[in-house]
Amino acid sequence: MFTCAPALDVTGTPKWRAPEGACDSHFHIFGPYDRYPLDPRRPYTPPPATIPHYRSMAEKLGLTRAIVVQASVYGTDNAVTLDAVAEFGQDHARAVVVVDEAADLAAMHAAGARGVRFNAVSGNGTPLEQLDALARRIAPFGWHIQIYSKGAAMVELAPRLAALPVPIVLDHMAGAPAAEGPDGPVVEAALRLLETGRAWVKLSGYRSSTAPWTDLPALAARYIAAVPERCVWGTDWPHTQIPDARDMLDDAMLLDWFADWAPDLATRHRILVDNPGLLYFRD
Repeated sequence: MFTCAPALDVTGTPKWRAPEGACDSHFHIFGPYDRYPLDPRRPYTPPPATIPHYRSMAEKLGLTRAIVVQASVYGTDNAVTLDAVAEFGQDHARAVVVVDEAADLAAMHAAGARGVRFNAVSGNGTPLEQLDALARRIAPFGWHIQIYSKGAAMVELAPRLAALPVPIVLDHMAGAPAAEGPDGPVVEAALRLLETGRAWVKLSGYRSSTAPWTDLPALAARYIAAVPERCVWGTDWPHTQIPDARDMLDDAMLLDWFADWAPDLATRHRILVDNPGLLYFRD
């Protein structure tokens, strides 16, 4: 287990401002730890990343809607995630939770949960063995399954995901390594799933590459060109598992990357505003 570097205290100024109603479709809240202690089985230790800290970043970028994603460091205790939705308000926020077999899905739905996350990379959550059974449980609520898997494991998993009775959200560029190029096997498997109209991909993509990320734009552009109506974007704030503060990412830079990937203003609006509205805020 290692301790992550903290998110930047002050976010830079992006070259452009996100449109009204723009949604950050992937970020985490950590702490305060006296109220929300971390799971002792966690794979890493993040510094606190609180709601005021997040808001200071989001306001700088113009992000006004928020999808709080349960992180692996909290296991299946979703208190910090659902309490964050309550503080943001359900007019502006929803949650993606991590659950066990005893979870009260109706109560979570009332609290703003709209999806369940399976993290096959960091673990410490719902195991993939429960994928089919949990999909059947969440289907009546209109929830989706969000999956974080990478590389060959994602390719192998894709047909199983396609057979589930709920929508699918693919984390972090569907786990595609940018080094494989925009026509690699993970991208092709993801696009087959996305083109069914029952799946979405999160363009929170720096984890698909390494600095200076020169191979990342082609990967992002492939998804946007192929299925702009199935893409959402997220910061992945506070950028966990970066050990050295000198390597911490500036979210202003990430928003500018997205503008480069989607130079057309109508496409940007679709991905930042319209698509997350359909995926997360239908009710």
